[in-house]
Amino acid sequence: MTRYLRLGINVDHVATLRNARGGAHPDPVAAARAAVAAGADGIVAHLREDRRHIRDADIRSLRQQIAKPLNFEMAATAEMLAIALDVRPHACCLVPERRTELTTEGGLDVAKHEAEFAPFIRRLTAGGIRVSLFIDPEPAQLDAAARVQAPAIELHTGTYCEAKGAAQQGELRRIAAAAAHAERLGLECHAGHGLNFDNVGPIAAIATIVELNIGHFLIGHAVFDGLGPTIARMRSMMDQNRR
Repeated sequence: MTRYLRLGINVDHVATLRNARGGAHPDPVAAARAAVAAGADGIVAHLREDRRHIRDADIRSLRQQIAKPLNFEMAATAEMLAIALDVRPHACCLVPERRTELTTEGGLDVAKHEAEFAPFIRRLTAGGIRVSLFIDPEPAQLDAAARVQAPAIELHTGTYCEAKGAAQQGELRRIAAAAAHAERLGLECHAGHGLNFDNVGPIAAIATIVELNIGHFLIGHAVFDGLGPTIARMRSMMDQNRR
C-alpha cells in the first residue's frame, strides 16, 4: 500500500507580512486555519532568536487554537528548549540558525556535535515532544542522527531546488538514497526547503519520505491565487506523484 505523504505548512511569512506594517494582520493563526481547511496535515512555525517573523505569542496561539499538530522549528538553545517544554508542541525540528542569513542555509552538523545534541533531544523527548533534525542528505549526518536517538530527520532539499539539469538529477538521487538510508536506520524521513509546483513532484514520489514541509513558495503564490487554492493544488500534486 502506498504511504500517505503528509503536508506541513509553514506560516512564518504570514508573520513577515504582518510585521512589515505592524498591527495584527495578516494573522498566522488565521492562515493556519485556512491551511488546515485546504488539506494541510500540520502547521510549521520557526521562532527565531531575533523574532523576525513568528513571535512567542504566535507559537502559543497556534498550539492552543489549531487542532492539527504544530511543528515548532527552533535552534538548539537553552531559551528555545525552555519555550518548547512550556508550550509542548507535537514536534520540534532543530535547525541551524544565524542572524545574518535570510533563511535557513543548509543542515545541522550533527556528526560534529553529537555530544551537544544527545542530551538536548533527550530533554525534548522526555517532555513528550517528537524531535526531528534538519540535515543535509549525507549518510554521516543520518548515522549521527540515529546515534543521538532522534526519531525523525528532515532532509534539506534546498540544493536540489536550486540546481538545474543533470546537477538537479544528481541531487535528487542523493535525496532518494538518504531517504532509503534513513528508513534502514529506523528514522522517520521528512523533507523541505525551496519546494514549489515545478520541483515537488520527484520528491513526493520518493516512497520513504513521509512528510513535506513547505512555506515561502505557498505564501508567496497565495498573493495570486489565494492561500486555500494554492495549498489544495500542492496537496493534489503531492498525492498524484505519490501514487
